[in-house]
Amino acid sequence: MPLFGTDGIRGVANEVLDPELTIKLGQTLQYFTEIGDTVLIGVDTRNSGSMLAYSLASGISSVGRNALFAGVIPTPAIPILMEEFSAKVGVIISASHNYAEDNGIKFFNSSGFKFSPSSEHLIEEGVHNTDQLESVSWKDIGDIDEVSDAGKAYLGVLKNRFNGGPPGLDGTQIGLDCAHGATYEVAPKFFSELGAEVTSIGVDPDGKNINESCGSTSLGRLRDLVTERDLDVGVAFDGDGDRVLLVDEYGRTVDGDRILYITASWLQDQDRLNPPIVVSTVMSNMGLEQALGAYGINLLRTQVGDKHVAKEMETNNAIVGGEQSGHIIFSEVNTTGDGLVTALKVLRVMQETGACLSELSSQMKRYPQVLRNVATEDKEKFSRDGYLQEKINEWESRLGDSGRILVRPSGTQDLIRVMVEADSEDKASTVADNLADLIAEELS
Repeated sequence: MPLFGTDGIRGVANEVLDPELTIKLGQTLQYFTEIGDTVLIGVDTRNSGSMLAYSLASGISSVGRNALFAGVIPTPAIPILMEEFSAKVGVIISASHNYAEDNGIKFFNSSGFKFSPSSEHLIEEGVHNTDQLESVSWKDIGDIDEVSDAGKAYLGVLKNRFNGGPPGLDGTQIGLDCAHGATYEVAPKFFSELGAEVTSIGVDPDGKNINESCGSTSLGRLRDLVTERDLDVGVAFDGDGDRVLLVDEYGRTVDGDRILYITASWLQDQDRLNPPIVVSTVMSNMGLEQALGAYGINLLRTQVGDKHVAKEMETNNAIVGGEQSGHIIFSEVNTTGDGLVTALKVLRVMQETGACLSELSSQMKRYPQVLRNVATEDKEKFSRDGYLQEKINEWESRLGDSGRILVRPSGTQDLIRVMVEADSEDKASTVADNLADLIAEELS
């Protein structure tokens, strides 16, 4: 059974993802390092994080590599701190937007990019064939150390990586929802240091409340905060801080597609989007493609997963890419999605143009997009089912140029995801419901 999904390994803590597995995972990192090399480890606020981090560190130490524990830190801090501490591999222990019962592991290579499918396959082989793993003698066991104030180091580097420095935010009123997750300390501190008037929620983690009715997957509290206090913008992070969604001054959601449009079109106006390319996934709205096209910007699509976006960006020398869900990569600052960077990029556009967030986001027309999830115990059967593929093609023909259909197995859950875009909500819903019912019946 494969360990890796769309974004790393993920599963119920102490069941799917337990100390026995993480020790082996730590040992497999010998394939990517030499004896004496350092592996940097961070966690989010889940109560299972330290258990998994130290068992992973034990595996790393047992093969003669050094483990350096950064504590609670956002995922995007890992590639930045790897450079600071000369680590050859970086690891974040987090299940991102999932609830606290789940946890996960993502690996970063020496260049700061997430592991490739071939590297993930090598890890899986090592875990399933432990006789290939070589422990060292007692005298060569690696050290396990801790970083003091990793968050301060991360923020310091971020400030230096912004072109012209980060924007001054004096007088800007910002609402932050940190999802009781990895950004609960660094985000309020960062925006306050830049001069913003910050009101924060989701900053009281107890190990079990991460993403619970808060953060980027549940914007209700942030909407209320922004509208009731008349704030300029709301910023909602997910549990590990690599993605962000925004709320405008009227409480309306600004998703990753609109963020891509706002930032890329502004860079194009500044003659700084070179080449004029934005990379996103098959999930991005048709409206994004049309709006960017009007600016002379080409949209390249990849399969779902920010590691695929990052790879396509690298191949095409693109400086902006991301996902509708809010994973946005600005390659001049970081190699992976970074919620702090994304929010600051949009705030800079607001500052430079003098426009409020609602004005900027309204310039992109969004096609109604309807999503349906179909539960199944056999995701692989969907790909083999010729009848379903034929029916999907028939519905696509009916929509023609006025819509789009995407049906795919989830990379992290036992679901088939159905996405339909059309020129009206009713049409998109009708097609999505028909397809979801058909798939459920066929796969039952």
